[in-house]
Amino acid sequence: MAEAMKIDELDIRLKQEILEVLPEGNFDLCFTCGTCTGGCPASEQFDMDPRKLIRMLNLGLDEQVRKSPWIWVCSMCARCVFACPMNVDIPKLVYNLRKSVPREQRPKGIMGSCDQHIRSGNAMGVPKDDFVFTVTDVAEEIAEEQPLFKDLRVTVDRKGANMVLNQNSREPVTEPDELGPLWKILHTVGADWTYPSIMWAGENYCMFLADDEGWRYIIEEFTYHIDNNIKAPLVVNTE
Repeated sequence: MAEAMKIDELDIRLKQEILEVLPEGNFDLCFTCGTCTGGCPASEQFDMDPRKLIRMLNLGLDEQVRKSPWIWVCSMCARCVFACPMNVDIPKLVYNLRKSVPREQRPKGIMGSCDQHIRSGNAMGVPKDDFVFTVTDVAEEIAEEQPLFKDLRVTVDRKGANMVLNQNSREPVTEPDELGPLWKILHTVGADWTYPSIMWAGENYCMFLADDEGWRYIIEEFTYHIDNNIKAPLVVNTE
């Protein structure tokens, strides 16, 4: 029979480190009701869920928490926070756990997409000219083949547009036919919109990598372009 763990002998160094930067985390208020787990899309991946994560943190199982691949599966969607009766902030906990991992040890795929986004303006590394050609070509094809949308036009960097639309960078590369449905909705309701050509990708892998500097750079470049070049008052992010 396993020996009972004595609470006064717990070493909760990781928890204390995170509480220094996230004092409002409320980790001690968790009473393991499981509400967070019930709505979590990543629950049971790698035999882990939000409730287990908080329990392990409070019990001082620091190495097990740090090594668990689950912290990279969580999408930080915040369903758990909205559902939690004690407002335990699991997404911010996950973000800070990721930050505690040396950058070179973080998942290569997420890191590569983050770095690619910084270099080229999107996670897929699509050159600006290729992006403009693809969306223009697909729009022209729809207008030619579907009479209902013969007036459909898609623009990039159109100054004075009321709304800027961000686009998942995978679709122009691998699924260009998936671009049309949203365009048709915007066209039908008469939306005045345009794409940006700078940091146009809706996904931001630097956020998921917990790379504050990269995340900030992408957002600042994007907002500067919107505010100073396109001058649009609204932004819609498809992600």
